[in-house]
Amino acid sequence: MTFRKPPDGGWGWVIVVVSFFTQFLCYGSPLAVGVLYLEWLDAFGEGKGKTAWVGSLANGIGLLASPVCSICVSSFGARPVAIFSGFMVAGGLMMSSFAPNIYFLYLSYGIVVGLGCGLLYTATVTITCQYFDKRRGLALGLISTGSSVGLFIYAALQRELIDLYGLDGCLLIVGALSLNILACGSLMRPLESSDSTSPEKTCVDKVPDQYFVYCEKEKTVEENISILEKGYIDEKCTNNVPDYKQDNILNKNVLNSINVNEKDTYKKKVVEQTNFCKQLAKRKWQLYLNYWEETVVLFKNKVFSALFVAILLFDIGGFPPSLLMEDVARSANINEEDYHVPLISIIGIMTAVGKLTLGILADFKWVNTLYLYVLTLLMTGVALFAIPFARSYLTLAMLSGILGFLTGNWSIFPYVTTKTVGIEKLTHAYGILMFFAGLGNSLGPPIVGWFYDWTQEYDTAFYFSGFCVLLGGFLLLLAALPCWNACTNQSSKLPPNTYSYKVASSA
Repeated sequence: MTFRKPPDGGWGWVIVVVSFFTQFLCYGSPLAVGVLYLEWLDAFGEGKGKTAWVGSLANGIGLLASPVCSICVSSFGARPVAIFSGFMVAGGLMMSSFAPNIYFLYLSYGIVVGLGCGLLYTATVTITCQYFDKRRGLALGLISTGSSVGLFIYAALQRELIDLYGLDGCLLIVGALSLNILACGSLMRPLESSDSTSPEKTCVDKVPDQYFVYCEKEKTVEENISILEKGYIDEKCTNNVPDYKQDNILNKNVLNSINVNEKDTYKKKVVEQTNFCKQLAKRKWQLYLNYWEETVVLFKNKVFSALFVAILLFDIGGFPPSLLMEDVARSANINEEDYHVPLISIIGIMTAVGKLTLGILADFKWVNTLYLYVLTLLMTGVALFAIPFARSYLTLAMLSGILGFLTGNWSIFPYVTTKTVGIEKLTHAYGILMFFAGLGNSLGPPIVGWFYDWTQEYDTAFYFSGFCVLLGGFLLLLAALPCWNACTNQSSKLPPNTYSYKVASSA
């Protein structure tokens, strides 16, 4: 399907607004799941590690299934996928209100809601990129803040709903609010050119012409047979007298009407279909081999290999605070009178500020986006090491704000990926990196929870988280040093469109 030139405005701004609210409605509850996490701990009495799987699955399963989400959006379009995913998110949240145990929540909240969020994220990003070209960065930045604003509002909203209606009532109301995604999805009008061919015609055009010749011949034969049979039935109805001799004569005429060459044509058609299937299978197999060859080439790039390790370790260590910070405050015996704003809300609003600020910094030519990303990793590791020393609401709020701001480095991650592998390989590389990011999101909170179950305190858990993030940052920094380029140029040539670390660049 071909699309006309992006208008960079017009209905595109409607797309930005509805995509913003779509991410706001679908990601609000999963990102603010830390409020629900406390209630699930009290309701089911399971360990912190086992309970943390619910929130980690909801946030990680969408990234893990990003290739499947991309295929769905490419096959069916953004609007149908958004509407269908709205039912998934709303249904999963409502089903979670009837959960009899923690294992039911793994399915209803973790998988169903998480997969719905992944589909909606892919749909909103895809439709926005179709409508914007020159202002694409601004449009993507605006819609990405929807999830951060959702985290800020839903953290306080779910807390109030739990106080008023209980955990079950809260999930039912939040699920009902998610049904507004259907209205947002219905406004995602596809941007198609007027002269574009239908998907059916496009697929048919790929079939060899000889196949249609044989199909037409076959159709002609079938029509001749049907015409002769119809005439025979009409003649029998007119005479009203069965005549077996006429039957034999008619059958002979039908057989004679079929040209002897049609048998050869049928054989040729079978051979042609067989060759077509073989060529198609060979072509698909070649594409599969090319995919893995390109993957091997990507991992030969030292910076890309370090980047995949860094994003995995960053999500293992950097994601748990957004889920567990509320429980950290409760474990520190902070008075409820001093508890003015939920810590998760602070993380959410500062994440939005961080996305916009870091995105603006990345646009300056004198800023090296890779080193900027490394700096955010190192600062995140230091902030995680400081959490065990926080014993008041003020210090926890300050650390939550710092961590939220640094988590906004998601906005510059595509910049770094592009400059590392080149724009031609961005889709392939970004899909791989997002898979490992989802793996880190899924593993991080349970690991921290298990540390608490073993030690009955969060200190060791956050030391581990800080160590993971710092390790990823230092590995990426070492791989990005200019000396590596000099060593690599002496031994072999770098892949095209790789990052130039001697000169600061922007995305």
